[in-house]
Amino acid sequence: MKLEHLRRFAALAEELHFPRAAEQLGIPLASLYTTIDKLEEEVGQSVISRTPPTQLTPAGRLLLDEARHRIADAPPPAPKQKAPGGGKAKASKGKGRAPIVKGQPKPYKKRQGR
Repeated sequence: MKLEHLRRFAALAEELHFPRAAEQLGIPLASLYTTIDKLEEEVGQSVISRTPPTQLTPAGRLLLDEARHRIADAPPPAPKQKAPGGGKAKASKGKGRAPIVKGQPKPYKKRQGR
């Protein structure tokens, strides 16, 4: 079992409400549902009853105890590295068109002869 899945399950077990747990974790609701489905597939049993009111099943209570122990024993997650600033450099294309000054002829237009 992945540690991140156990963290999400523990947060859901505390809230017992899927949308609030997803908001607390800062993840999409569909992602939380997918995580719980994967955990239930690994365990082989349902760990949470999804019919209102949301409750932990007996297998879910056992998994919650194990999840809390694993989360406590795990090293803290590494801090996320900030992406370097800037961006993709653009090739120099010259100065482009000169700015248009009111009353002056446009620099890229030729004067029409008479």
